Amino acid sequence: MLNIGDFASHGRVSVRMLRHYDAIGLLRPARVDPVSGYRFYEASQLARLNRVIALKELGFTLQQVRAVLDERVDAAELRGMLRLRRAQLAEAIAADELRLARVEARLRTIESEGTMSAHDVVVKPVPSVRVAQLTGVAASYEPGDIGPVIGPLFAELCRRLDEAGVEAAGPSVACYRDAPEGDGTVLVLAAVPVGASVRPGAHGFEVLDLPPIDRAATIVHRGPMDEVLGTGQALARFIEENGYRSAGYARELYLECPEDQAGWVTELQEPVVLR
Repeated sequence: MLNIGDFASHGRVSVRMLRHYDAIGLLRPARVDPVSGYRFYEASQLARLNRVIALKELGFTLQQVRAVLDERVDAAELRGMLRLRRAQLAEAIAADELRLARVEARLRTIESEGTMSAHDVVVKPVPSVRVAQLTGVAASYEPGDIGPVIGPLFAELCRRLDEAGVEAAGPSVACYRDAPEGDGTVLVLAAVPVGASVRPGAHGFEVLDLPPIDRAATIVHRGPMDEVLGTGQALARFIEENGYRSAGYARELYLECPEDQAGWVTELQEPVVLR
């Protein structure tokens, strides 16, 4: 028989780990001295220890390992567990490859410009939100065409919300869609988040739930929105260089809107999908 130290050395695990395996019933010692409490193992138990290590390296939890070794999992279930683990590993590899592409893109930017970009892009989900909304039409998506439409829309929406006694529940949002006429014009949607208790009705404005965005490339723009072009270009470069493609117009989340537009802080949220 082997004492716990020798068994740990042969199995290339720690004594502490063997004690833990004993405590959870995963690998019991062959004998425990009733006086000293020392644990002893048989050499044949190395086979079970090796299977524990192999299954752990595949990413199974200790509870799953115990179930497999105690034959509480049949062959079909084990195949299913392995296929699921394979899918999880493939997803993790894809995520790491995407991170690697982002690192390489950032390196290229630094090498070409000699400095870190002033714009940081974060890819994240955007949740659904209930909003009050008014809609207008702009001649194009250019800032010079959007500005004269979106400003009066928000002013009118805020007036109607005050009349209805409805309070804003968060920062205002602007959304855009191609007009159904297909003539290059753009639908401009001025929206203000409202509480879940506000229901559609005769308020003088629409009440609806903006759908969530599963994956949005987001960037913060500081300053007036008629100067957003550079920020939008930085966002477009990120999307192109990191294996994404745009899936629609960017939403604009107005985080801070002081009277002096130089102090405005706006988050652009562009839906993207992997290419």
